Amino acid sequence: HVQLVESGGDLVQPGGSLRLSCAASGFTLSGYAVGWFRQAPGKEHEGVSCVAIEDNTYYADSVKGRFTISRDNAKNAVYLYMNSLKPEDTAVYSCAVYKGRVNEQTWSSVEYDFWGQGTQVTVSP
Repeated sequence: HVQLVESGGDLVQPGGSLRLSCAASGFTLSGYAVGWFRQAPGKEHEGVSCVAIEDNTYYADSVKGRFTISRDNAKNAVYLYMNSLKPEDTAVYSCAVYKGRVNEQTWSSVEYDFWGQGTQVTVSP
């Protein structure tokens, strides 16, 4: 059974940190580009970060220097480390996989093949 499961979302104060996890079952994540996306109420769906098949990493300008994406092939998972969180980071965060090459110009706009269900991140005092 092919599945992506996100976890790690929580309520955190501004300036705080979280680690989101994207765990795969039924397939191997190392053969895919893995992207993190978010959607807040009333806002557009936004690409946050991506790790390519060859392990290049890409970030939205709004999170550069604060978020870090990484793979753990032994655990078949991808993590999003989020630091210096701001209220505007509040959203449902979802991971998705893409069986192909991505680059700086395409990672947020290619048609991802499979999505997880999302995890809620709320940044509030």
